[in-house]
Amino acid sequence: MEIQITGRNVTVNDGLKEYVDSRLGPVLADFPRVESCHAILAHEKYRFTAEFVVQGRDKLREVAQETTDDLYASIDAAADKIDKQLRKSREKMIDKHHERQRLADVEEKPEA
Repeated sequence: MEIQITGRNVTVNDGLKEYVDSRLGPVLADFPRVESCHAILAHEKYRFTAEFVVQGRDKLREVAQETTDDLYASIDAAADKIDKQLRKSREKMIDKHHERQRLADVEEKPEA
């Protein structure tokens, strides 16, 4: 999957693209429902903000944003946040589907 990277008052060079790909690639590889990812890197005064927007099937949309004084630290923290959010949403989905009972399990089998 391709990760779109947008820079707001930040020049996005190849090294920065590779760093974002190396941080988000393994995280997103674990979640097959993810269809798109958008990384927004911003610089305002003395703050750097990294925001990741991940969208997928079944109304999956997670947003993680982190602001620090170092761009790479912001990327690391936001990647950790998005990983935690995606794991939680996957666990919720699995729990929701495991609570259902199948009709065949509920009905008693007729004895012959």
